[in-house]
Amino acid sequence: MTQQGVRRTAEQVLDLAPDASSRKAGSKLGVAGPWSGAGSGREGAVWGLCKGSGSKPYQTVVDLSDPAGPAYKCSCPSRKFPCKHALGLLLLWAGDESAVPESEAAPDWAEQWLAGRRGRVEAKKTQAAAGSAADPEAARKRAERRDQRVTAGATELERRLADLLRDGLASAERAGYGLWEETAARMVDAQAPGLASWVRELGAIPASGAGWPARLLEECALLHLLDQGWLHRDRLPDALAATVRTRLGLPTSADGPPVRDHWQVLAQYDTADAKLTNRRIWLHGADSGRTRLLLSFGAAGRAPELSLPVGLSLDADLSDYPGAGQIRATLGERHAPAAPAASRPPGTTTAQALTSYGEALREDPWLDSVPVTLDAVIPVPEDTSGSWHLADADAESDTALPLTPSFLARPGLWRLVALAGGAPLTVFGECGHRGFTPLTAWAEGTAAPVSLC
Repeated sequence: MTQQGVRRTAEQVLDLAPDASSRKAGSKLGVAGPWSGAGSGREGAVWGLCKGSGSKPYQTVVDLSDPAGPAYKCSCPSRKFPCKHALGLLLLWAGDESAVPESEAAPDWAEQWLAGRRGRVEAKKTQAAAGSAADPEAARKRAERRDQRVTAGATELERRLADLLRDGLASAERAGYGLWEETAARMVDAQAPGLASWVRELGAIPASGAGWPARLLEECALLHLLDQGWLHRDRLPDALAATVRTRLGLPTSADGPPVRDHWQVLAQYDTADAKLTNRRIWLHGADSGRTRLLLSFGAAGRAPELSLPVGLSLDADLSDYPGAGQIRATLGERHAPAAPAASRPPGTTTAQALTSYGEALREDPWLDSVPVTLDAVIPVPEDTSGSWHLADADAESDTALPLTPSFLARPGLWRLVALAGGAPLTVFGECGHRGFTPLTAWAEGTAAPVSLC
């Protein structure tokens, strides 16, 4: 399904940027001055020549036809995707339709890349279809061997946790981060990336300030619970066993029936480490009332392929992943081009948000947070501590949600406060044991969301 005709806003284009410096550099190129030969095609391509420091202009082309997200090609030497030239071209296209007129045919240099890319996409689909018909017995044996490695890793981790508690939590501070990194490496060898990631997080707790022993003990207890869940998975209900596999980082496929709905994009944000960029995209179904999470990954320094700008609505199919309380899904067929959402999701109170998180923990004890839309809340500062809360505008309510420390350290706090101006807001975010992280907000009387990520 082509995305041609869905002209993104400047903010939606800048959401594609891999980092802040790319956003700044791309914004400077979002004007007609440096561009020549710009055009757009009916099948969802945008191209142009951008003047650079050399004698030859940079050839830049963007393919918007893939439902998984835009693809980029530029003759510049940048290793970032999209580069500043691709961002500038899309900003020019978003802001001035006449500067990027529709054309019957792309220039040869752009058409060659577009044809090659679309051919590769079709080849991947064919390969995936062939892979689904592979020998099931061989697949079963591979899964058994992996389960055996994971069991060995979980057993070793249990011994190490027991040693830590026997020696006392103070030993974790003396041992330094090297002990945790070595343990994490063993979990990687055991093909349990979820355990490896959790162990690395444990290693940072002794240096996290006052009260770290209690936090370390809490995380060790949850990790022990996960280990035991795997080692005794044959005693668990199927849904909870599937959740344990997911938490361990074992591969799984979305097996739920496709649900067609008008899925509103509520939020999109990236987290990154030295090796991987993880993109989280929250969607809400207008008819089903479901809120679902899409995940997309990219190598370090490269934006993930899937990009769904906040505020759009997709007429599409989503299929759920297995597991108790799991809300992750995969995006299937799109039935129409994306269009701006005409409404906002229904909201709830701060007290009901906390209840929702508590109920979700019964299904998934390792859950950090749940997606929640708060209706009619006001950001309120704490006079003494410098922290902030979201309080219900209803004068009879006496509950409020503290904002997470990670959100307080970002510019999104002041964007939220400025948007409110003392008036109630609708706010979507993640509610968990660390507090509430706002991701998107709507001012009173408007349907257009403001991203806080």
